[in-house]
Amino acid sequence: MLQSPPAEPGMREEEVDTPALLIDLDAFEANLDAMAARLAGTGAKLRAHAKTHKSAAIAHQQIRRGAVGQCVQKVAEAEALAWGGVADILVSNQVVDARKLRRLTALSGIAKVAVCADDPAGIDTIAAVAEAAGRRMEVLVEIDVGAGRCGVDPGPEAVALAERIAGSPHLVFGGLQAYHGSAQHRRTVEERRAAIGHAAEGVRRTVEQLRQRGLPCPIVGGAGTGTFELELEAGLWTEIQAGSYAFMDADYAANGSPPPFRQSLFVLAQVMSAPRDGVAVLDAGHKAVAVDSGLPLVWQRPGLRYAGASDEHGALAVEGGERPKLGERLRLVPGHCDPTVDRYDWYVGVRGGRVECLWPISARGGMA
Repeated sequence: MLQSPPAEPGMREEEVDTPALLIDLDAFEANLDAMAARLAGTGAKLRAHAKTHKSAAIAHQQIRRGAVGQCVQKVAEAEALAWGGVADILVSNQVVDARKLRRLTALSGIAKVAVCADDPAGIDTIAAVAEAAGRRMEVLVEIDVGAGRCGVDPGPEAVALAERIAGSPHLVFGGLQAYHGSAQHRRTVEERRAAIGHAAEGVRRTVEQLRQRGLPCPIVGGAGTGTFELELEAGLWTEIQAGSYAFMDADYAANGSPPPFRQSLFVLAQVMSAPRDGVAVLDAGHKAVAVDSGLPLVWQRPGLRYAGASDEHGALAVEGGERPKLGERLRLVPGHCDPTVDRYDWYVGVRGGRVECLWPISARGGMA
């Protein structure tokens, strides 16, 4: 059930009900503009990853700045975006269940929809569902470029799948999905460069072998916030799938030479208890902020450290500076933005200390 919004336009930030998911609009818009400017003239387009923001409202702002569309991980996310008016969506993941594929083909009446595959049986299932629906489905072959997750090996195995897709009257071969997820948070530039160099070799070899078989490769998709500059340098990727760049988080900030974007996403929390010297408690624990990539940071309050979480409580260690007051609001920087967003129904957009807008997180909880 969609919860009531925690704020109203015009309200001061310190009046917002907590915990709440805040967007600093000045920083957010600067991030969107910076990515658009970086990609201009490169030949690569942004297909921003909506698993980060899960919001048609944000997708449209990215598209207005030149993004060709959005990618998602789940059919439910694709549905929320398509129903929200996003016209070009890639499920950058495998969908092998016929019922879910029928939901995808149903969307093709209102949006251009594509999906990834890495198995002959999966391709055959997509083709059967597309035939039954009287549609042609665009399919990308996912290759494993080093993440060790989904995807076939670059080269002959990928080419064979592409030929299977191209040979079906109900499918269209769209290109390659070549995302190296585990490279995004390798801490040094040298580690990230080596990982993407290896990925580029696999992409280059596969594209050439496709060409030799008479198969054009219109899309090579991949790249993330932590490595997109390296994919651009390689000159092989045509679609950049960065998502976290719009918000940033503490884990990206910990990279050596972190991405050139500003922190724009925060969890607003309130001091609910200060029982003894050196300790305060916030109303934001596990249910308010993801800790899979580390504990959140307290924004611009030296001497305050988020020291631990339970379900509804966040423990603050007061190690210097001004002691927080009972009822005081503090901004937290999530360790990982994506799963933090999925805990909320609303974004509260703030500018100059005032609430300017409220955006629904329309794909929140889309797990199917």
